[in-house]
Amino acid sequence: MHVFLTGGTGFVGSYVLRALLEAGHTVRCLMRDKAAPLAVEDTQIERVKGDVTSAKSLTGALQGCEAVIHLVGIIEEQPGRGITFEALHTEGTRHVVAEAQQSEISTFIHMSANGARAEGVSGYQTSKWAAEELVRAAAFDRWTIFRPSILFGDPGPDHPEFATQLVDTLIRPFPILPVFGDGQYRLQPISVQEVAMAFVQALTNEAAWGRSFCAAGPDTFTYEETLDLLARAAGLTPKPTIRQPLWLVRPALQLADPLGVLPISLDQFEMLIEGNTCDASSFYQTFALTPVPFDTENLAYLRA
Repeated sequence: MHVFLTGGTGFVGSYVLRALLEAGHTVRCLMRDKAAPLAVEDTQIERVKGDVTSAKSLTGALQGCEAVIHLVGIIEEQPGRGITFEALHTEGTRHVVAEAQQSEISTFIHMSANGARAEGVSGYQTSKWAAEELVRAAAFDRWTIFRPSILFGDPGPDHPEFATQLVDTLIRPFPILPVFGDGQYRLQPISVQEVAMAFVQALTNEAAWGRSFCAAGPDTFTYEETLDLLARAAGLTPKPTIRQPLWLVRPALQLADPLGVLPISLDQFEMLIEGNTCDASSFYQTFALTPVPFDTENLAYLRA
């Protein structure tokens, strides 16, 4: 198939791009900068300039494609630059969906997030839910929505994922690690390789069409267990923690969040303490995947 890919320069996009090419598809990548590097340079990749926040820039960009894989998303807003959850997740999806309909594309594979819902604890979750609703309402012949939990995998030099960020900004520099609340909220990381393969399989897997899938790994870990595991994977000795009461942390974040001076936003804080787990049985039943354990061997890239 000839696939229109958004977010191809990002962390997940780099893996999806490789998986598409390995499966024999050709790819048209939407890029704000056509000269930006891609994870793979291949004659089967076509570059087209555009931005999901500008409907006009997408006019005609999807012509000749047979399917869309829409990955664009952010984890933190920069309102001063117009980079908001509403603009990227909801309105950006609205623009891509509308252009896909105009181009008579019948297959649309969409990247959402675990926890997306109308009454979410964060703007990230509610904007992701609104984007899902746009995809469902568009009545594509074949559509699939994925809701990944926390993703891990070698990010390369330009796309630090959650494990790399925790090691670089918290675990390495601090002798004692601050933990919000009791640190027992649970996480269920999944490898980016599995998610990328599922996206590509969804293009042709009839069992995936018209469905939404939670994508999460086979094991869950408390946040404190996650910190210890990441430290060992990075070649470090697990460090002691000090628990910060939620009644003290939340008001401080509410005051400081608009200033953008903290390493975690209020939205990220609320999603973290909520936990990030789900029942991923239908995901593994539908797609031909081999679970990649969240362990020191598969996190060895953290030693770099």
